[in-house]
Amino acid sequence: MEEKELIQGLRERDRKTVEYLYEKYSRALFGVILRIISDRDLAEEVFHDAFVKITKKIDSYDESKGRLYTWMANICRNSAIDKLRSKEISQSSKTNTIDDFVYGLEGGAQTQEKIDGIGVKELMDQLNTDQKFIIEYIYFQGYTHSEIAEEFDIPLGTVKSRLRAALQVLKKNIERI
Repeated sequence: MEEKELIQGLRERDRKTVEYLYEKYSRALFGVILRIISDRDLAEEVFHDAFVKITKKIDSYDESKGRLYTWMANICRNSAIDKLRSKEISQSSKTNTIDDFVYGLEGGAQTQEKIDGIGVKELMDQLNTDQKFIIEYIYFQGYTHSEIAEEFDIPLGTVKSRLRAALQVLKKNIERI
């Protein structure tokens, strides 16, 4: 299904289109969330909420601002970050055991394979070290621009410039595909 058909079907609330969207994109979108939230059950809950949000807010998607997948990935990423910052998570994370941490790390390896399956690894290889670092921390680990600047002692303007340059490289390489 072409992206335009997919968008149109979602806007018309077509059930088969929603099923197609889930079948084709759920693994990659779940991987975005799982990179931020290591607890698989919690990540599944966030994914479900994000997927519902995607289908309900499709009318707010603007094709001129980017591809559908990018828009959906941002919704998933932001939902995961919001969940991590919620009071519920900040209270429970104070009592996590070492097992939760270890199993979370093991789950990350599976997610990496799924993300690599859609070609992200090859795209990331086109970036320089500084750009890769910024993309990794912002999109895959859920940091904000300010958090990166503060934690790694990088000026905020430099973080934003590197991100902008990285996104330009990625956009150019995606257009070639």
